[in-house]
Amino acid sequence: MPNIAIIGAGAMGSAVAKRLIDHRATVLTYLEGRSQPTIARAKAAGMVPAGRQDLAKAELILSIVPPAEALKVAEFVAEVSSGQSAPAPFIDLNAIAPKTMQALAARFAGTGVEVLDGAIIGGPPVAGRSGPTVYVSGDGAERSRLLEDYGLRVRRLDGPLGAASALKMCYAGINKGFIGLGAAMLLAASRSGAAENLKAELAESLPDVDRKLSKSIPDMYPKAYRWVAEMQEIADFLGENDPAATIFRGMAGVFSTLAEDVEGSRALVAQLDGILAPRETGA
Repeated sequence: MPNIAIIGAGAMGSAVAKRLIDHRATVLTYLEGRSQPTIARAKAAGMVPAGRQDLAKAELILSIVPPAEALKVAEFVAEVSSGQSAPAPFIDLNAIAPKTMQALAARFAGTGVEVLDGAIIGGPPVAGRSGPTVYVSGDGAERSRLLEDYGLRVRRLDGPLGAASALKMCYAGINKGFIGLGAAMLLAASRSGAAENLKAELAESLPDVDRKLSKSIPDMYPKAYRWVAEMQEIADFLGENDPAATIFRGMAGVFSTLAEDVEGSRALVAQLDGILAPRETGA
């Protein structure tokens, strides 16, 4: 039974841990200074609280945190791994740009830690479903096979360190960018009194878009705060010379506004629930 360490016991980290635990792995985590909800999630998933040195003795260390925390976690893991004779490989699974991934890997210089680039595409693991997919690049020795052996779906990319992060940036830019655009325009329609007509037109002429937004926008609100840094990472990935980078800096502002205005967001969710609710069809 392997010991796998996961730094991060949020919705995704705890669900990934539970999938591994359900397949008979032991999952360690570090909970010092964490909030009570985080500690409760870790306990519910079956994660085992561990000290700093115990984490370094795991067979694999995963980082699953909001993108703004990725470098901080890497520095923490580099510190606890330093001096170990055979430190565990480290896989960053966060939504960060390849440039950030390279900076993160540089934190491990001289530690002997093998750093791998990863990305998770799909929602948190749910019992009875096979997803999400974990993409890993720079894994010539197939260190990530341990995750496959214990219940996760893993796809290794042929590209170098940063390829998995690039894939995540492109996928999230399409998927979450679309959700942000839909939310912004539906809210604009609501403010101007055109919401019902817009909803009716979407349902008639773009039914697939209507179904996507009807599910994705209400699901997005509790996670909007986590998407701010991700949009900024996508903008950095595109680069200053790409005009599309401006779009994603704007999307970061959209999600930041939704995340900060909690009461306003609740009211907007209630309003959008009415706008986005599936319409009954006549007999």
